[in-house]
Amino acid sequence: MLAVYIDDQPGAWTEGAASRWWLHHSLAAFAASLNALGNGLHLCRGVALSELRALIDAADIGAVFWNRLYEPELIERDRTIKSALRDAGVAVESFNGGLLNEPWELRTKSGGPYKVFTPFSKAQREFVVAEPLPSPAALPPPPELTQGLALADLRLLPTLPWDAGFIETWKPGESSAMAMLDDFADGPVARYQAERDLPARPATSRLSAALHFGEISPRQAWHAAQSAQGEAAEPWLRQIQWREFAHHLLFHFPHTATEPLNPAYASFPWRDDYAADLAAWQRGQTGIPIVDAGMRELWHTGWMHNRVRMLVASLLTKNLLIPWQEGARWFWDTLVDADLPNNTLGWQWTAGCGADAAPYFRIFNPVTQGEKFDPDGRYVRRWLPELKRLPDKWLHKPWQAPAEILRGSGVSLGASYPAPIVDLAESRQIALDLWANEVRGRH
Repeated sequence: MLAVYIDDQPGAWTEGAASRWWLHHSLAAFAASLNALGNGLHLCRGVALSELRALIDAADIGAVFWNRLYEPELIERDRTIKSALRDAGVAVESFNGGLLNEPWELRTKSGGPYKVFTPFSKAQREFVVAEPLPSPAALPPPPELTQGLALADLRLLPTLPWDAGFIETWKPGESSAMAMLDDFADGPVARYQAERDLPARPATSRLSAALHFGEISPRQAWHAAQSAQGEAAEPWLRQIQWREFAHHLLFHFPHTATEPLNPAYASFPWRDDYAADLAAWQRGQTGIPIVDAGMRELWHTGWMHNRVRMLVASLLTKNLLIPWQEGARWFWDTLVDADLPNNTLGWQWTAGCGADAAPYFRIFNPVTQGEKFDPDGRYVRRWLPELKRLPDKWLHKPWQAPAEILRGSGVSLGASYPAPIVDLAESRQIALDLWANEVRGRH
């Protein structure tokens, strides 16, 4: 048996910098696991079909197997590979290792794909989630071959050392993912509904990157949580279903990676003079504390709490009127869990142009959201130390704090911390008017 990884990422959606960091360490952990089982990992780089053909010829391989990927360009690539190898007399099979159900298995009563989550969720629950397969105790040795590439040859790690926060935050690999799953299933999953929106609490699983890279499967996650907590795990199991829904949508509507699902938004008048505001948002320098905390968490760790992801996306698309695609691209490059279906669904949901989307009039107020979900300021103070002395009353709205409070807290707006780049109330009304006139009128 020959286990192979080919670094071949065609098209526009090659892995971003943060994802490539995770991929490097995940491959290292995978190779170590295979070595412990008596095998190893052969690394290649290039066009996947060409690399496979060379390996097939060199090792007299008669069958090739892989787990399916569902991004549009990868589907097309893998179809081409499967057809070409079968024509050459090689047995080829692909399997579902990354989803509960194949995207084509769930259909509405009319036979089409789902666009609304609740009926999708109900339909999915009619399927029995298969038990995960046991891990092998040993593997046959690989065939004699010319040595493959060294992991460093794939050049996945950054050339400049910006990953110190990643190193202190994450340990990629199956064993770490399984330990995180076990810890989460043992307790936090039962409190998920009550604490999921509190970014300062360790209330979410943080398994998104492990799921994306196949270090664990959604079936493993599903059964671990359900077995440990029963019905108490249901709110979190719905998040696994939401992930399934994202893959279902992108499979059936592949254009939505860059275009809105709702055609009424195709000509929405986004701003085109937004470069400075986009840069401030990316750097966590908007002057809106909960937003800046989230963006700095993202930059330091490659991850952001889900509630905060909605808040930063709402500010970008609704208050700043910057196209959702800009935010999606930034997340794609900076998230260790960057996943095209999930990223697309999340951004289109917040922008209001996708499936199950937030209605045009839902514009999150980052001040009230911060006060509700970070009431003692633990999250904001962790990521914005320049505001740590500011009293709770003013922490989420420092621009409203009296001058003497700011001075006493060591805060100078526009110097030690930015003044807001946008007026929240005014920009909200502008967005509401645009959405009502430009989009609602087309329905």
